[in-house]
Amino acid sequence: MKLSVRHIEVFRAIMAAGSVTGAARLLYTSQPTVSRELARLEQVTGLNLFEREGGRLVATAQALLLIEEVERAYVGLERIDRFAQAIRNFEQGRLAITCLPLFSQTLLPKACQRFHQQHSGVSVSILAQESPLLEESLVAQQHDLGLTEVEQIPRGAYGELLFSANMVCVLPEHHPLQVKAELELSDFHEVDFINLASLDTYRQRLDQHFRAAGVNRRTVIETTSAASVCAMVRQGLGVAI
Repeated sequence: MKLSVRHIEVFRAIMAAGSVTGAARLLYTSQPTVSRELARLEQVTGLNLFEREGGRLVATAQALLLIEEVERAYVGLERIDRFAQAIRNFEQGRLAITCLPLFSQTLLPKACQRFHQQHSGVSVSILAQESPLLEESLVAQQHDLGLTEVEQIPRGAYGELLFSANMVCVLPEHHPLQVKAELELSDFHEVDFINLASLDTYRQRLDQHFRAAGVNRRTVIETTSAASVCAMVRQGLGVAI
């Protein structure tokens, strides 16, 4: 014989009512049925759960320990029941998003504000990560939505272009290159440069162009996010694209 949900229901009812008669009333069943299920519970668990004193049941120390775990389980079941009702009534949900760190700081805050106004019961989970980890998590179907800058759509996902723009140069104040309206690759020769990480698709593209042009940039700092790149430039540590 194995422990069943019915055994636990009977035990919980007896603990709540303090008697077999009261438990039978709570469960809308007969007193002999409750007594039988209690005996089976004690047999299955090997525990002595109640002592009889003056015609009433007194919980043993083992019963007091067991009821703590039972109540924790019932709290979990009640939460599941409430959550199921919320799903049924479209009151609750969760949107999982992964994106580049820059998007989590600039694009998503306003978008999340609008989303929350329209879907107040839906929580949003945002995981900011760089490529290629971002694309790998989309392939693994770990998120509902991804915001990336790669041209190739990850396998198993549907892609839509949201925004397209040219690259620009980011310069510290009073840098000599500010006098030029348009820059050439040769303008960056032997110039202190703030680079993105080597796995970044922008970085790889830039490296290809500069190698082809024979231009040697002096990489002084590598960092993983565009926000960090701009912060380094703002401190006068170099220029960036």
